[in-house]
Amino acid sequence: MADITVIDTPRLRLRPLVAGDAGFLLGLLNEPAFLRQIGDRGVRNPADAERYIATGPAASYQRHGFGLLLIERKSDGVALGMAGLLKREHLADVDLGYALTASACGQGYASEAARALLQHAHAVLGFIRLIAIVVPDNLPSLQLLQRLGFAFECTLPAEAGQTVLHRYGIALPACNVAR
Repeated sequence: MADITVIDTPRLRLRPLVAGDAGFLLGLLNEPAFLRQIGDRGVRNPADAERYIATGPAASYQRHGFGLLLIERKSDGVALGMAGLLKREHLADVDLGYALTASACGQGYASEAARALLQHAHAVLGFIRLIAIVVPDNLPSLQLLQRLGFAFECTLPAEAGQTVLHRYGIALPACNVAR
């Protein structure tokens, strides 16, 4: 695995996903909100989850030096979700992504993780722009993106069997990462 930086915030630790996180990811990737707002990743058992980690986040660490990270609460080590930077083949820019368990929503964890990732993307990785893609009815995510300083750019055309997505963009460091 490429040497991926662990990112600490006051309450959170964002660290690389490893095979031992498969059980947690199996649950997260099959939560109703994840399936509705992000999509079905076809992860149905622990072996699928391990394969998801190996072919997704771990492969991205090797290829790009970044990827999805596990979000852990520092006070007790409980896994809350995942967040990170993704380089999707069909998008020109790097994408900020995040997903939390239902029990972790509404406590500011997504905001804290996203702000840390924006700072990391600019200060460590040298990015000057990021995007985020979101389904139009995901109001909590839309509100978070707006608080961070992302602006609506366009509607992405839906492919067969997929929903319409909105693309938001932000210039770095001109974002609201300090709040």
